[in-house]
Amino acid sequence: MTTDIQTVIIGAGVVGLACARALANAGREVLIIERHDAIGTETSARNSEVIHAGIYYPKNSLKARFCVAGRDMLYRYCAENGIDHKRTGKLIVATHDDQIPALRDIEKRAQENGVHDLVWLDGHDAIAREPALNCVAALESPSTGIIDSHQLMVTLLGEAEANGATLALNTDVVSAKFENGIFAIETRDRDGQEMSLTCTELLIAGGLHSQTLAHNFTGLPEQSIPPQHYARGCYFTLSGKAPFSTLIYPAPEQAGLGIHLTLDLGGQARFGPDVTWVEEPNYDVPEEKRAGFAAAIRKYYPALDENALQTGYAGVRPKIQAPGEAARDFLISDRETHGIDGLVILYGIESPGLTACLAIADHVQNVFSRPQAKAAS
Repeated sequence: MTTDIQTVIIGAGVVGLACARALANAGREVLIIERHDAIGTETSARNSEVIHAGIYYPKNSLKARFCVAGRDMLYRYCAENGIDHKRTGKLIVATHDDQIPALRDIEKRAQENGVHDLVWLDGHDAIAREPALNCVAALESPSTGIIDSHQLMVTLLGEAEANGATLALNTDVVSAKFENGIFAIETRDRDGQEMSLTCTELLIAGGLHSQTLAHNFTGLPEQSIPPQHYARGCYFTLSGKAPFSTLIYPAPEQAGLGIHLTLDLGGQARFGPDVTWVEEPNYDVPEEKRAGFAAAIRKYYPALDENALQTGYAGVRPKIQAPGEAARDFLISDRETHGIDGLVILYGIESPGLTACLAIADHVQNVFSRPQAKAAS
């Protein structure tokens, strides 16, 4: 049986686009389907745009492995393609003595993950580096940086298209099924026009919607689909000159890395994200959060003028653990998980997904190149 196209990717966020680039570069015929009218408008566009070093994640986890590898790949890719980025470095700070053991734990975990460039600073040295800072100790991460994520996504798409990939915007995937080695996909565009297409390989990189897409996949075992939860993170920007020249992170929290200070490539400071579990994705930034943000920020930046905080934006992370549960790793579901050749589904791709995107893409390309995936075609 012939098919319309070899490989379909559902989702044009940064990870979906990185996968499209890798698969198209490998010679596959690729179609990217995106429900919105532009690429990367959800999680990929609503984050801190930080290139992470790979410090926090459990040893041998996908997050740790892909972050460390992806960081180096991403810096090279930016340099080779003229994508705006900067190695700003960051300081992870303890604002009181009780947090010093947590910093030591972070240092140990970083070394286990292959991050060997952290530098321990006592409070005096850290404050000499950043006079506006309040801390008793800090870990410096020279490998941390920032990136223009939109420019990255445009470049990934351009390279994929140069190698034959096609992008379909404003297109919803209504259903999919696998039969006789072929995926049959039903779509609907914004005008209500329905279309059917077939392929031999399918990647679901739906971000916040991967579970919804999976539940609409006929024949996919329900037990292979993880639960879906949403954690909204709000950001406030700081008017005026940034008080720091590097990124400042407090000791991490259970569901995130705390309200940290990052810089954009124009030098503007922004604070966030906090963590609020929500029933459905929404991007509200409640004004009443300002006082809580100010209190958290003043622990490491005592001179903050609360009136200088301006409402910024919000992002939503796709979580596969419930509130109060331990953080879970990326879940890359393939034949080993669900029993279907030629199908890969990405679940829970939150931070450090941006940093890890090229490494995730290489992994997906390798999965599709395994003998069992080829057998499906």
